[in-house]
Amino acid sequence: MPGKRPTRAAILDFVARQQSVCLSHDPAGAVGGEGAVAARARGVQGAGSAGAKNEVWLELLRDGLTFDLRGLAPGPCPVIPPITHRFDFTWQEGAEGLEALAVLPGPHLAGGERSMPVMKAMLALARDLTQHFPDLIGIHWAPSHSVIGGRFFESVITAWLDGGVFPALGITAFEETPDGALQSLGLDVWIGQEVRIEPPLAADRISATRLAVRLINQLVIVGGLDGSERIIAPDGTRLVMQASRNSQYIRVRRE
Repeated sequence: MPGKRPTRAAILDFVARQQSVCLSHDPAGAVGGEGAVAARARGVQGAGSAGAKNEVWLELLRDGLTFDLRGLAPGPCPVIPPITHRFDFTWQEGAEGLEALAVLPGPHLAGGERSMPVMKAMLALARDLTQHFPDLIGIHWAPSHSVIGGRFFESVITAWLDGGVFPALGITAFEETPDGALQSLGLDVWIGQEVRIEPPLAADRISATRLAVRLINQLVIVGGLDGSERIIAPDGTRLVMQASRNSQYIRVRRE
């Protein structure tokens, strides 16, 4: 919500109330020149702020991995990317009416940002923040260009962390292609591929979306598809899943 960004003190209180989150670095509390240099060097990376010297941020530890929490008040606010897809997000004004925090993998995770443990821990931290701060009304997930309502995000991420299905609605989105297929957006950061429900199977958008959600859950578990596989849809239709020649897509069609 506008004007409701937490301060450094509010995040320290949040950490004190958590069992799974620890404070790993506080630039404001750093002693000596090395800490100050680190704060300046890392200040603007990914934050969308005008200047590092005014940025307020903390480094938090979740599941043994460090994440930068940037954009704390009263410092500059990160820029919110354009919102293409909404999932249970009822804010009627544009993104310019919102303020944001940014949760980013720490520098030592460079090169591993897309690994399952890192992304899962990052989403878990975002869930923890959503549970603690009632004014956190939505989560923007860049890979799917989506914003997910806070309560819905909390519910589906908690269920997934507890062993439930992958939260495909929000963490991925779906778009219609010019040739009439239904194609996922954002799945590639998890398995290196997107799902395409081919026409005419994609003609019924609701059924096609439900099918894609079921398939995405299985594909995330197994890590994608290299060849082809025959499957049975929930309505009994015999289908074929097949990786495209460039392996960027998993095409799903009737047998």
